Amino acid sequence: KSGIVLPDTAREEKPEQGEVIAVGPGKLLDNGQRSSMSVKPGDTVLFTKYAPDEVEVDGDEYLVVEEEKILGILE
Repeated sequence: KSGIVLPDTAREEKPEQGEVIAVGPGKLLDNGQRSSMSVKPGDTVLFTKYAPDEVEVDGDEYLVVEEEKILGILE
C-alpha cells in the first residue's frame, strides 16, 4: 500500500485571499516569449497559506505570489 497521509489540521487551513496590487511581465517561456498574465491589478485572488513570500517595501508589507500558486480569481 502507498498513499499520502494528511494531518487533521490540513482541513482547517482555509485559502487566503488578497487584492492584486501589481503584476509582473509574465512567465518567460522556452521559446523566449512571455505568457500573458491571467490576473490584473484590482483582482481579488485566492491562494494557499504558504504560497506567498513576504516582502517589505518602504515600511509596507506585501505578499508576493507566483501566478501558478493562485487558486482562483474572485468576482
